[in-house]
Amino acid sequence: MNIDQALEHANAFAFPDLLLGFGDEAIEAECAKNEEAIKALVEAFFAQENPSFGFDLVLDLADRNRDLADQLDTDRVERMRGVNLARGLSDADQIRAISKLQRRRVETIEKETIQRRQPIATAYAGAGMRGTVVGIDIETTSRHPDRGYIINVGWELMELAADAEPYDAQSVFCGIPEVYREKGVPLTHIHQITWDEVGGQLPLRQNPALQAQILKVLESHPYLAHNASFEDSWFLLNIKGYAEARKAGKIVPVDTRDICRSLDREAQFLPFDAKPAALENWARRRGTLAPDQKERHLGLDDADLMLRTVREEVALRGLFK
Repeated sequence: MNIDQALEHANAFAFPDLLLGFGDEAIEAECAKNEEAIKALVEAFFAQENPSFGFDLVLDLADRNRDLADQLDTDRVERMRGVNLARGLSDADQIRAISKLQRRRVETIEKETIQRRQPIATAYAGAGMRGTVVGIDIETTSRHPDRGYIINVGWELMELAADAEPYDAQSVFCGIPEVYREKGVPLTHIHQITWDEVGGQLPLRQNPALQAQILKVLESHPYLAHNASFEDSWFLLNIKGYAEARKAGKIVPVDTRDICRSLDREAQFLPFDAKPAALENWARRRGTLAPDQKERHLGLDDADLMLRTVREEVALRGLFK
């Protein structure tokens, strides 16, 4: 789908009730069109200096798509092909992240990595880190940010120092449509969140005050997340103003998996199927999670575990300034 087709689709009048009479196949086909249009619009928004549309058009289309996906069986939604969850941060994003944490010029890091044909993540070992960071984690009802809902967000701040403790912790539950009272909260086998915790809460997309609060936090300092492209993809399609701030360089995501893979020498020699860069396994190696404990899979708990594990790894390598 090209940009003109995507704009035409996004601006077309939608009649979702008509689709319901044609069965799940028709709903799934419409979701596929919506998601292809979202992908084309997002790419154009970031590629063009002055796009001909505002990002609210993308957010509205994603909202429409969620409304449709709510009509389908949860398992079917997860089986559908998705196109709007990024597989990882771009090279430019990784370099910008390292530059922010180390207070070094982007050009210097590019020279050390891309120009010398070295993996970008290796630059994490090239200099010390300092400053304040935000650790954040979300729990969702789907793998796909254009179909599901953010139901829990947890974040806290930490100074990059060997003796630092996380502070200003926040944890918020967000609601989901009433249909899930009967259907059950999707992916509860992972996050253990039930209707009792989200029932009666405003969905994030209907809570502009919470969106603004999260946006302010993310703009304040580089934000760390384990598999940050997941949070980045979800924030992009759920938080008003995030795309504009991201494009302007006001928001800098940092993937802590890259920190693990670059600095943790044990991870470099463990087999792939041992998942050495998984937060739970990394935390056990650094002693921030006991051998008999498991990762909680709840926003604030995981954000706290991640920050403490990063602190121990960086301190072990002597990379705090």
